[in-house]
Amino acid sequence: MAITFNQMVAAAMAEVPVVSPAEAHRRIQEDPRTLVIDPRDATDIPATGIIPEAMNISYGALTYKADNELPPEWREPELEDRSRPIITACESGELGCLAGKLLKDMGFSNVSILEGGTQAWKDAGFPTR
Repeated sequence: MAITFNQMVAAAMAEVPVVSPAEAHRRIQEDPRTLVIDPRDATDIPATGIIPEAMNISYGALTYKADNELPPEWREPELEDRSRPIITACESGELGCLAGKLLKDMGFSNVSILEGGTQAWKDAGFPTR
């Protein structure tokens, strides 16, 4: 049976904790190890901006950059610690949901999804770059 994009997003939100922009901001301020990942393609970011602390790793690249069993040149060193606090966020949240679920499925134990994505972050009064 086929699954739709919206069904994948709903499944991700059911499995990965979702945090508000205020909670995400608090976590970033309180724990400098918190990594924010924006899984959009780099060409999509200039139109809407990105959370200042965020690292852009496209969803497609995240599938191998987070895999510690691949050769080091394929991996992202920031993703070596699977217990590191991570918050995923895209423009409106859906792709961030899928990225959060991907990381959870890959064994990351401290992943959250930013509810409403970068747009909700901006609406809450927080800056982007």
